[in-house]
Amino acid sequence: MHYHFEWDPAKAAANLKKHRVSFEQATEIFKDPIALTVYAEDSSGDEERWVTLGEVQQQYYLVVVHTYHDSEINVVRIRIISARLATKQEIKQYGHG
Repeated sequence: MHYHFEWDPAKAAANLKKHRVSFEQATEIFKDPIALTVYAEDSSGDEERWVTLGEVQQQYYLVVVHTYHDSEINVVRIRIISARLATKQEIKQYGHG
């Protein structure tokens, strides 16, 4: 399975300024084999949003809000909406997921 990532450049810049996490960094959580992904109950409009909590290179934890889009066979298209460092409570959830 391969991932194709996309995002709005302006949103990526704003996210980096606000949370100090780049969307490039955010793509790394999808390499975490035990990342937790749940449906975002507050999904807006006709777009289903998902939240993934994962570890990046065994160094830190991120929470990434994203969508899945129609893909080709063996390719998953993911649009990243936001990314931030996980809170202590979220890290505990990850450990007990």
